[in-house]
Amino acid sequence: MGRKLLILSSLLVAPAALMAATPEISVGTLKEVTKTLSSDMFEGRAPTSPGEDKTIGYLAGRFAAIGLKPANKDSWFQDVPMVRMTASPSMRLQFSGGKAPLDFAYKTDFVASSYRITPQTDIKNSDVVFVGFGINAPERGWNDYAGLDVKGKTVIILVNDPDYEKKDLKGPFGGRAMTYYGRWTYKYEEAARQGAAAAIIVHDTFPAAYPWGVVVSSWSGAQIRMDAADNHMGDTQANGWMTQDAAQKLIASAGLDLAKLTAAAKKKGFKAVPLGIKANLSFSTDIKRQTSHNVVGILPGTTKPDEYVLYSAHWDHLGICEPVKGDNICNGALDNATGTAGLVALAEAHVKAGAAGRSIIFAAVTAEESGLLGSDYYAANPLVPLAKTVGGINMDGLNILGRTKDVVVIGPGKSELEPMLERLAKAQGRVVVGEPTPEKGSFYRSDHFSLAKRGVPMIYFDSGEDLVNGGKAAGAAAAEDYTTNRYHKPQDEYRDDWNWEGAVEDLALNYHIGRELADGNAWPNWYPTAEFRAARDASRSGK
Repeated sequence: MGRKLLILSSLLVAPAALMAATPEISVGTLKEVTKTLSSDMFEGRAPTSPGEDKTIGYLAGRFAAIGLKPANKDSWFQDVPMVRMTASPSMRLQFSGGKAPLDFAYKTDFVASSYRITPQTDIKNSDVVFVGFGINAPERGWNDYAGLDVKGKTVIILVNDPDYEKKDLKGPFGGRAMTYYGRWTYKYEEAARQGAAAAIIVHDTFPAAYPWGVVVSSWSGAQIRMDAADNHMGDTQANGWMTQDAAQKLIASAGLDLAKLTAAAKKKGFKAVPLGIKANLSFSTDIKRQTSHNVVGILPGTTKPDEYVLYSAHWDHLGICEPVKGDNICNGALDNATGTAGLVALAEAHVKAGAAGRSIIFAAVTAEESGLLGSDYYAANPLVPLAKTVGGINMDGLNILGRTKDVVVIGPGKSELEPMLERLAKAQGRVVVGEPTPEKGSFYRSDHFSLAKRGVPMIYFDSGEDLVNGGKAAGAAAAEDYTTNRYHKPQDEYRDDWNWEGAVEDLALNYHIGRELADGNAWPNWYPTAEFRAARDASRSGK
């Protein structure tokens, strides 16, 4: 650590020697940036809030001090047009026509908002249909909407994929591993394509991968959406979630059993079930058009400056959120002040090493918590051509528990970047393993996905759970404790006693993957079986 980096080709130097040449990954930088960004002064870093102004100014200052150049001509910032939408908390979700009328309370029983940029939402006497997992996947011979017209209707949807309970990765939807069909974002998108008036997902902690409190903190209060000329009028009028208990009451009111319907929905050929019930949901929405910002710096290349390697991390969090024990600032220390700190520390390391052959982009993106909006805007409006972007590395929450024996690839078996990671991890004495919780669908929940779906090979990995001090049991317990007690809550706060050794090891892997790409000639691709291969092939061929 701290020695001068030797810029060596991985084709000529053994992995162990390459890893030994790692420049210093500054723990001081990791601590300082994380502590600063997650302090109460930054108000939880919500996009378009006063906390954003402080955040992006701070990051631009750090990038400039390191020696990066602005990536957007002479500006550090890429404007991201957004709309801040705050739905009235007095809304009620009511159902009639069943055994008894139901009146569900906001946040206690359900949450909802409109993706449409409109001041008033009125859904009246909308027929309610249970559509199972709400999946239309012709390539898998699966269509929960087959023979069904849901135009103007309210659809009730189960979370995750039909085979999420399997112990292995075999099944029509990847078994335990979630596909994009299991993500709530897909379910709303498909409901809109089908013409539904409203789409409500039934929350269940295990297949959702987080408790109801996370849904409430993420969906109540101001919601950030991407602005659009058509005001998103092609979306459903309302999207939301309801608790498992509320869903059971709704289904029982129709004279049916939720458990039996769920079991049926897991089987191919399931037919959607009209409930004979009407839904009513009305609420007003306060609309403020505002601009958020990605913060993007570049280390220009020496020999191939028009070819690029990308590092990304999201700077945002939830801002002022649902109070817990009197604290209403969701500081987002681990998620994702640590990842943003990692981005700054990696920029420092690359600048100290000197410019590489290819240019290196460092993108701190906005509004990940609102649906990957900042990275999606960058991918749709890239500051450098995606066809010239060799590959990328994303960071979303660093390891603050200590060193691990393993490394977990999120969404394994997709890209040619993975063998690089395996080789470098081996040089650290670590092994790459499968995801311990593939049912969470983590690949589709962070910013690399925005680039991946447009073809750019991206890799995203975490430390594993097999801690050098404590083993797998301690690692799994810590992960569960964070998800239950701190994730998307005010309790995600900086601690002076965090152990940064594991984060430094992971960042060394991130450094060398990026450096090898930047100093090499390789153009890694997705594997032929990956869903993003066609997009990459098309972009590289100029089609």
